Amino acid sequence: MIWEKLLSAKRWGSEDRYNSDPTEARSEFQRDYDRLIFSSPFRRLQNKTQVFPLPGSIFVHNRLTHSLEVASVGKSLGRIFYNKLRNDNPQVDTTLPLISEIGNIVSAACLAHDLGNPAFGHSGEAAISHYFTDGDGRKYKDLVTDAQWADLVHFEGNANAFRILTHPYAGKGYGSFALTYSTLAAIAKYPCEALAGHDKTNIYTKKYGFFKSEQQGFQKIAAELGLDMVTGSPLVYKRHPLVYLVEAADDICYNIIDLEDAHRLKILSYHEVESLLTTLCNDPNIRTRLQDIDDEDARISLLRAKSISTLIGACSELFYREQHTILDGNFNSGLIDTIEEPYRSAMQKIMEISREKIYNHSSVVQIEVAGYKVMGGLLEEFIPAFLNNNSHYTRKLVDLIPKQFITKSEDQYAKIQTVLDYVSGMTDLYAVEMFRKIKGISFPSIS
Repeated sequence: MIWEKLLSAKRWGSEDRYNSDPTEARSEFQRDYDRLIFSSPFRRLQNKTQVFPLPGSIFVHNRLTHSLEVASVGKSLGRIFYNKLRNDNPQVDTTLPLISEIGNIVSAACLAHDLGNPAFGHSGEAAISHYFTDGDGRKYKDLVTDAQWADLVHFEGNANAFRILTHPYAGKGYGSFALTYSTLAAIAKYPCEALAGHDKTNIYTKKYGFFKSEQQGFQKIAAELGLDMVTGSPLVYKRHPLVYLVEAADDICYNIIDLEDAHRLKILSYHEVESLLTTLCNDPNIRTRLQDIDDEDARISLLRAKSISTLIGACSELFYREQHTILDGNFNSGLIDTIEEPYRSAMQKIMEISREKIYNHSSVVQIEVAGYKVMGGLLEEFIPAFLNNNSHYTRKLVDLIPKQFITKSEDQYAKIQTVLDYVSGMTDLYAVEMFRKIKGISFPSIS
């Protein structure tokens, strides 16, 4: 794979208006960022769980604040890589006119990376899958192909994000997005179809990146950018190189920020967090600086900032050093898992503590259980209603689905996707309210 092809300002759904002049294209990736940040799906992230229940009096991160922070880190990673390239070759802007935009591309992709996650964090994905593997949804297996069934029993937020950004919803055309091909490719951590996903021997097949309904669209993007195809059936590509930077930005933020949130919620003590982050600070004077600060939250803010700075430097250096292996599609690990010691071991320790004390904390588990009940309950009402729609009750349920999601297709897979588009786009609070109303637990009020 080569940068000349990998960096393209061609826009999804607006290919006929593509201007290949690099002087004009330089602003296109910033427009991607702007389109995302002003979009409704992005704004809805403010009411979607990151890890902990949505806050009361104590602030913890939600999907929106997480995405903004990831975008900030991603921009730095991309910019540092470009600066290294330019220092190594001062003429790089002449030979690769769009290379200076890598920071903007990565930043925009970071904003979009969680758009497809349903309510209740990753448990929302699991709840949707559970409906088809162990719930009432099992009876629909014979209505779809094997490839389509794989989409349903392994519902994937990454693939759902690609659908949100490329699907022409009813009455909306391609919506407010029409992102550039490079930004779309940079969010595809697992550029394969569901039948090839969940193969952990390769980094690009650990999960999957597009539903069967969007497969041809991804193929078009891959052909334009020159992504290497691994197999054609099932369809598997190697990653766009910038995926590694988007992934690293996400890994850096959630691993470090989850510690900060856990301290605020008194799940981890100050001393536990300090011991985990001090190694990452790469500052021989860090303990002296901490002694000058009385407030524990402020101390952790300093530790967080220094740790993120260290990890940005380590990941950007690794990406620059391994760029040729990455361009060849043969770098089979995430950057954060391959950085130099002692940082790699420090991050592994953070991941272990997070799994043990944070992700298994009662408040997190309660949200996961609630997600199963709420998401499963919504699907068991809406999917049969939309597939059959043969009674007064089912017609009333279908009327609740916004028109933009409604398909006129008679294809059963497309009909199921109509409900999944609606339910997966709900915020936590909206999902709970809708569940309570259609189950008769509460009644709507007219304000």
